[in-house]
Amino acid sequence: MPKLGMEPIRKAALVKATIAEIGRAGSLDVTVSQIAKRAGMSSALAHHYFGSKEEMFLAAMRNILTLYGAEVRGALAAAEGPQARLAAILAASFSAGNFRREAVGAWLNFWVLAQTVPEAKRLLKIYQGRLRSNLMAELRPLAGARAIGIADGLGALIDGLYLREVLKSGAPDGAAAVKTALNYLNSKLERGA
Repeated sequence: MPKLGMEPIRKAALVKATIAEIGRAGSLDVTVSQIAKRAGMSSALAHHYFGSKEEMFLAAMRNILTLYGAEVRGALAAAEGPQARLAAILAASFSAGNFRREAVGAWLNFWVLAQTVPEAKRLLKIYQGRLRSNLMAELRPLAGARAIGIADGLGALIDGLYLREVLKSGAPDGAAAVKTALNYLNSKLERGA
C-alpha cells in the first residue's frame, strides 16, 4: 500500500533529479533509470508518476519556469521605475537559481524539444510571451514605439547568453550576463535606435 502524502514529495525528487541528470549529461540522453536512481527510487515508480521521460522533462521545465516567474515577480515588486524594473528582470533571468549549470542545460534541451513536442512548444511560447510582456511594460515609457524592437532584442540576447554559457567551460557567470544585457539596453535607450 502506498504511503499517503508521498506522491508530491516523490514527484519533486524526480523533477530535481531530472534537472540534475540533464545538466550532468548536457542532453536528454539520460534514462528514466538514471533519473530514478538519483531520486532514490525505482524506474517503475518514476514511470508510475510521470509515464515517460518526456513527461518528467516537461515537469522539470514547468518547475524551472515557475521558479523563474516567482523570482521575476519578486524582483519587480522590489524595483521602482521602469529602468530599475528592467534591470530587475535581467537580474532575475541570470540569478544564481535560474542561471546554474543544470538549469542552463535544461533550457538548451527545452529549446530542442520545443521543435518537435507540442507541449514543450506551448510552454516556450508562454515563457517568451511573458518575458516580452514584462519587458514591453517597462520599455514603453522609456522608448515609445521602439519598445517592441528593444524587447525582442533583449529576449534574443537573454537566450543567446544562455546558449553561450552552455558552450563554455566553468560555472555560469550571471553578473557578466546581466552586465552584457544592461549594456545592450542602455545603448539602445541612449542612441534612440
